[in-house]
Amino acid sequence: MRRFASVEDRKALEAEMAYGERDLPVTLYQFLTRTRDAHGARNAVSFQILSGAGDPAATMSWARLHRRVTQAANLFRSLGIGETDVVAFLLPNCLETAVTLLGGAVAGIVNPINPLLEPEQISAILRETGARVLVTLKSFPKTDVAQKAAEAVKHAPAVTTVLEVDLNRYLTPPKSWIVPLIRPRNAVGHRADVKAFNAECDRMPDDRLSFDDCGTDRVAAYFHTGGTTGMPKVAQHKYSGMIYNGWQGKTFLFDETDVLMCPLPLFHVLAAYPVFMSCIASGAHMVMPTPAGYRGEGVFDNFWKLIERWGVTFLVTVPTAIAALLQRPVDASVATLKSALSGSAPLSVELFKRFEAETGVQILEGYGLTEATCLVSLNPPAGEKKIGSVGIALPYSDVRILHADETGSITKECATDEVGEICVANPGVFEGSTYTEVDKNKGLFAGNRFLRTGDLGRLDADGYLWITGRAKDLIIRGGHNIDPAEIEEALMRHPAVALVGAIGQPDSFAGELPCAYVELVKDARVSVEELTDYARSHIHERAAIPKYIEILDELPKTAVGKIFKPDLRKRALARVYNAALAEAGFAVRVAAVIEDKKRGLVAQLEKTGEVDEDAMRRMLGQFTRPWEWVRQAPRAGAVVPGST
Repeated sequence: MRRFASVEDRKALEAEMAYGERDLPVTLYQFLTRTRDAHGARNAVSFQILSGAGDPAATMSWARLHRRVTQAANLFRSLGIGETDVVAFLLPNCLETAVTLLGGAVAGIVNPINPLLEPEQISAILRETGARVLVTLKSFPKTDVAQKAAEAVKHAPAVTTVLEVDLNRYLTPPKSWIVPLIRPRNAVGHRADVKAFNAECDRMPDDRLSFDDCGTDRVAAYFHTGGTTGMPKVAQHKYSGMIYNGWQGKTFLFDETDVLMCPLPLFHVLAAYPVFMSCIASGAHMVMPTPAGYRGEGVFDNFWKLIERWGVTFLVTVPTAIAALLQRPVDASVATLKSALSGSAPLSVELFKRFEAETGVQILEGYGLTEATCLVSLNPPAGEKKIGSVGIALPYSDVRILHADETGSITKECATDEVGEICVANPGVFEGSTYTEVDKNKGLFAGNRFLRTGDLGRLDADGYLWITGRAKDLIIRGGHNIDPAEIEEALMRHPAVALVGAIGQPDSFAGELPCAYVELVKDARVSVEELTDYARSHIHERAAIPKYIEILDELPKTAVGKIFKPDLRKRALARVYNAALAEAGFAVRVAAVIEDKKRGLVAQLEKTGEVDEDAMRRMLGQFTRPWEWVRQAPRAGAVVPGST
């Protein structure tokens, strides 16, 4: 592995040769074959359906995984999948999920779908991608994935084959005897052929592909970035972007002796690329605890014991999971643990410090996005971890802070510490064709090269990237993107509602939670409780239901009448911080919330009595937004709590 401690280390590696000159495989099958040849007998992927440290587990070696991926790719081709045809999967984590992710991309284009979505959202994605084959679960207790799949396929006529995975094979008696007796009935109601995934794979040759591997770079995956409103955006990923993520992991983080605990779902880019592709590149071992990962029954309670069981060296996590883990005592040896990677949402200072205090391990916070095939930057493993930043741009990732107009023409490149839009060019960015829908790519590239992320940020003098806000109007709840339009459109259908502004309010656990501010029709009367009930019944995605609704006499607006959400965000920050301070018994209040050019929204605090400042810092450190003591009168543009 190479040392990565600073921008100078990155530049030294880039100066050796252009990325395209490096000895890298071109296709995913070549990528996997190299690993089979180098590390065939070593463990590749392990899965346990139950969370106990002594529960049964299933493991594939790299040689066995290669054979099964070969069979799966051959199966998909036998079902009519060509290089431009789509294999979708609606699966929790299991060995078959890993096999389908790779096999689908070898045979055609693989399309992972979040099984937590509702059937109408799943069917919208299937229609958008034109999927012909769907791999999903056979009906199984305590999950409705099979039922969702059956309903979605009814409304996705291009799907001609459904391949079912039966999780019962991972159970042992007596549990495995009971499942057939209590398995929920699955009313199919669609015309697609239903077959058993594993039985069909068994019929295929495992020593060779039944077709010629393309031998060239091509689009091999579709990952959806929406779906909450029935109009998903679908990002296209090429072999080169997948392999780039794996190359980064092998170069700086892992070798064949490492064991990665991955309780994140393989339908998410963080698990699929920086984790799984890095394992393929390096020969490291990936462990998946339970189908639902962190959401699995007993996972948090058993987590430290699972790290000891598997000898985990590297943990992949998100801030919400870190917060939950730190509520449990470290009740097992974590001596093998060397590092942890956190992504998907901002990490608070307090979580970073508490995790290091409990485990002796520093978290590497990074930044990536679906549109860039994930990885962009990382706090350097061998260098300074600037808490609150997302680290240094990775080799061959060109990160610029730009201002651009609607057409993508660059109007300004920002200076050091000047805030603008984060724009990225790297081997994971499909220039000009990020989305499957051509119109969605218009204006998406600054200077026809740099992907406009929609995130606002700055680069400091040491080259560290800081995210200060979002240009695109998303709510990020525990790493899950929520489109505020879903909330606004639903509440706007209420006859008493005139206008709605939905934003993400700070939360010490999830990072953000959805909340909504409402302006009523003149003379209309409705209570917050009524609006909350209305939201529950009219918003399809449970995660998008507002945790807080407030009725204002008038929403803040721009000169042209558009809802001015920065003021709503300031109001929410003041309310949440004041409530947290009061609940903890601190004689402190939010005097104002200001917009700082470098830090984004900042809460200005003032004391109303004696305060244990160290305790207060620890408490507010659970949030991701910064604060400071008031040193002067509130600046122009500040929002004072209680003002409208």
